[in-house]
Amino acid sequence: MERVCSQCHAVLAVETKADWCPACGGALTERAELLQEPGHAAPPAEVDHRGIVLPRRHALGGIITPQ
Repeated sequence: MERVCSQCHAVLAVETKADWCPACGGALTERAELLQEPGHAAPPAEVDHRGIVLPRRHALGGIITPQ
């Protein structure tokens, strides 16, 4: 399960210890993690100083957003 802010939708890293969202102060909810396709290993997630998982970036630049 991953923890997500119900207000700003920030995803918190697993090791982050927080009761409220460090970005906006919103309540945290838990949701099932998105499934990875077999054989497609994703690079490790980049986490900022607040413990929020940053969006993945494409090799040529820009942010990869889920569909």
